[in-house]
Amino acid sequence: MEPPVRLASTGTIIHGVSVGEVLGVSTLADARLIAGESGLGRIVQRLNVMEVPDILAWVKPHELLLTTGYPLRNTPQSLGRLVADLDERGLAALAIKLGRYVDELPGEMVEQADRLGFPLIILPNDVGFDDILNQVLTDILNRQAAVLARAEEAHRALVQVVLAGGGLNEVTAEVAALLDVAVAAVDGSGRVLAAAGPSDHVAALRESIAREGPPAPAPGDLPGTAGRTLASVPVVAGGHHHGRIIAYSPTGAIRDSDIGILERTATVAALVVTRQEAVNAVESKYRADFLRDVLTGRAGGAERISARARAFGWDLERPVTVLVAELDPDGDERSAQDRMVNGWTAAVRRHDPRGAVAGFSHEVVAVVDAALDASRVAKDAAAALADALPATFSTGTSRRCTAPATLPEAYSQALKAARVGRQLHGPGAVAQFDQLGVYRLLSLVNDTDELHAFVRETLGPLAGDDDAENGDLRRTLQVLLETNLNVAETARRLHFHYNTLRYRIGKLERMLGNFTEDHHLRLNLTLALHVLRMRGI
Repeated sequence: MEPPVRLASTGTIIHGVSVGEVLGVSTLADARLIAGESGLGRIVQRLNVMEVPDILAWVKPHELLLTTGYPLRNTPQSLGRLVADLDERGLAALAIKLGRYVDELPGEMVEQADRLGFPLIILPNDVGFDDILNQVLTDILNRQAAVLARAEEAHRALVQVVLAGGGLNEVTAEVAALLDVAVAAVDGSGRVLAAAGPSDHVAALRESIAREGPPAPAPGDLPGTAGRTLASVPVVAGGHHHGRIIAYSPTGAIRDSDIGILERTATVAALVVTRQEAVNAVESKYRADFLRDVLTGRAGGAERISARARAFGWDLERPVTVLVAELDPDGDERSAQDRMVNGWTAAVRRHDPRGAVAGFSHEVVAVVDAALDASRVAKDAAAALADALPATFSTGTSRRCTAPATLPEAYSQALKAARVGRQLHGPGAVAQFDQLGVYRLLSLVNDTDELHAFVRETLGPLAGDDDAENGDLRRTLQVLLETNLNVAETARRLHFHYNTLRYRIGKLERMLGNFTEDHHLRLNLTLALHVLRMRGI
């Protein structure tokens, strides 16, 4: 049996030997186990000598308690309860010398020890406590030294893997070979980043992670356990949780001391993850700078653009669509921007592995296969952001782009679609440039004061929402214009009586002019209503 592992930072003995192993030392060759045989697997981490009647106040878990019975000589009636009290405090066993102060142990005490699996040991009279203490403590310290040496050896091997340029694949392979188990490194969402070990065991581990998620971290102090099937330790660096290292053995061969090696593995994995993040940050900057140059027309000729794009794994020579995702106002912009980049990167990888994606200062830009459903890609990216932060983004889609030289124009179209879509439909909108219609033209008017003046001059009192009746009349006007002045259809849509609608048309003409006869006025009224729909204008 391998001893348990606890946090080494306590400065105390952290490994031990089982009661059965204690009985095997030479000084206890003549000792007799009279009860509690089922508890021989209990772990002894320290020894204590019972010198006072109130020993319960001084004992600690995992102790082997030695006594001559002197403190109990005048209170034999308390012996029956002593086993239960010691077991409750987590002691490993009680070893007693009979004949000097206590002639025999009560039958009740023996029965209770058997019932609780608490070993009762009769010590030979010719063995001194100091001999037992020296030999057992020496065995415990030797065991501790061996386990720590094994952990240090594993740590050196893992560090060498990293220094040689190895990543998570090599780290998991090394620890899988050291422990003879299946090992996986998973990220914070439970996605397996690397795995190693026997193929059937790795398959079972992947299935378990996919079905139930990563197991909880393995407890650090499980005395008396022979092993476990699954063990998990967190990978933490810089105060951030990066995932877990998970070990799996179908035979329950993961020993308590192996947890220490898994913790060393997690430390090394954190080093690998942070190193990769630094590399990714630099690569991401290069990708973003190059894509920005492409979209602003500063990247050079088509051949140069195509060659550099292929180096990044992008295909910009096929027909593509440009998507722009802009964060909507009101949110933690820096944190949300990082999440949005990650969400879009993952979404583009799923839908188009050869697609380009990069984060700019306030937006994410993706260049994907023109045959893809852009709204579906945007929906997937939005779902990732919704799970992490209460933030939204508006997405715009360009026309089909058939050559790298036209990408700057496509980028401008997508950006315009994102902004106009937000004005029309609010946060989280997904708009296509080709579907903007007249709003595309209205968005070109930079002088918003002029637009406001046009609305007021054209709609008069209907331009504001101060009066609820004006809002109703504006709705009537809008439906009339949409139906090309079809009174019957307008009445049906608005659920009005025909005469009621005729009365409203008369009132609208007194306020706005004879729009039923003047097609120029109808055009102006239609444009004014469109401007009102553009939020933020």
